[in-house]
Amino acid sequence: MSMMTTQEQQAIIALIKQQVVPAIGCTEPIAVALCVAKATELLGMRPEKIEVRLSANILKNAMGVGIPGTGMIGLPIAIALGALIGRPEKELEVLCDCNKQAVEQGKQFIAEKRIHISLEENDPDKLYINALVTADGHEAEARIKTHHTHFVFLRKDTDVLSDVDNSACVCDEPDNEPELTLRKVYDFAMETEVDELRFILEAKRLNEAAAQSGLRENYGHQLGKTMQSPLGRGIMGDSIFSKVLSVTSCACDARMAGAMVPVMSNSGSGNQGICATMPVVVFAEENHNTEEELIRALIISNLTAIYIKQTLGALSALCGCVVASTGSSCGITYLMGGTYEQISYSVKNMIANLTGMICDGAKPSCALKLTSGVSTAVLSAMLAMQHKYVSSQEGIIDDDVDKSIHNLTAIGSRGMDVTDRFVLDIMTHKSMNNE
Repeated sequence: MSMMTTQEQQAIIALIKQQVVPAIGCTEPIAVALCVAKATELLGMRPEKIEVRLSANILKNAMGVGIPGTGMIGLPIAIALGALIGRPEKELEVLCDCNKQAVEQGKQFIAEKRIHISLEENDPDKLYINALVTADGHEAEARIKTHHTHFVFLRKDTDVLSDVDNSACVCDEPDNEPELTLRKVYDFAMETEVDELRFILEAKRLNEAAAQSGLRENYGHQLGKTMQSPLGRGIMGDSIFSKVLSVTSCACDARMAGAMVPVMSNSGSGNQGICATMPVVVFAEENHNTEEELIRALIISNLTAIYIKQTLGALSALCGCVVASTGSSCGITYLMGGTYEQISYSVKNMIANLTGMICDGAKPSCALKLTSGVSTAVLSAMLAMQHKYVSSQEGIIDDDVDKSIHNLTAIGSRGMDVTDRFVLDIMTHKSMNNE
């Protein structure tokens, strides 16, 4: 029986609180808006021109997604609003002041051709945003790298205010990040005082509200609503399984269409937050688990996703639903009464099934991928409870569950690089031809 040190527990709690935060709107375009807002703040006046350089993965995740409160899709409006009404201190809620009047001004700003967006070719980081704003003979520049809210460079005219990009230590966060293993995730979730973990219930509250708005309005492809309709019920029945899927989809439908609802994100992704939270919440309700069990299950789910992301990176060619639904499978296995061993089986079952799911950007159809992930999560948990799991004789699964996870993240981060370039190439050329 491991007893964690208090210090280690506190470090993991800090990590969860850093990675599980509210976000309004898809985090990639919002991070771009944040970068522009920061540059504008430095400039101290309304920009006349905005030049934004973005890594391919940021571009990919910002092209097809709704921007909250605007009824519009994609980067230009996010950039314009970042400059006009952005509040950089609000981080991923930077566009919280968005209203009709701001959107009209934003459209005007775009129409005046003041925004220029280009692809950053030289920086290897998959998460790279650089905003250069100019007005009245002055200019200011802000740059975000590796994390959605991590500013590495700030400048006004010739005055460099911050430059962590070129300092010896690129970013001080990973050094202090606790080294996780699946066992450590489990021990932490089991041994920590439940009151220290109660904060995770905020994820339940926010993401449930997002799911309810997805059921009220017609968002995206209305996947969640379709499953709840007579047609959906006729085919799927009124099972726990269909409830888990439809509620999760409803939240994703709302989010990707640009609903003005905050969701609790995980590792810089709202969909991952939804996917790590809602299946666990719905299953716990249907299974009549106690509040303490729900809290511990949500911690297992969210922390597993954070752990997998540590070696995958914030943005990759691998769809985040694979990561987050692996977390929710662990949470559901625990709620079913599973041991650590059975939780590790569910992870192996997930990795054996979903590894090849590519990310082709953030957009309404993400709800379909989330649903594939979550349905696999429930199957994997069911099998794990019966002590059935994919063995090391098969595919990329290793006897050691952490090694299996690292096989997945190696494929997702390095193995799928060519795939990533292909996907972006297809997406960018398609949109050029359509215009």
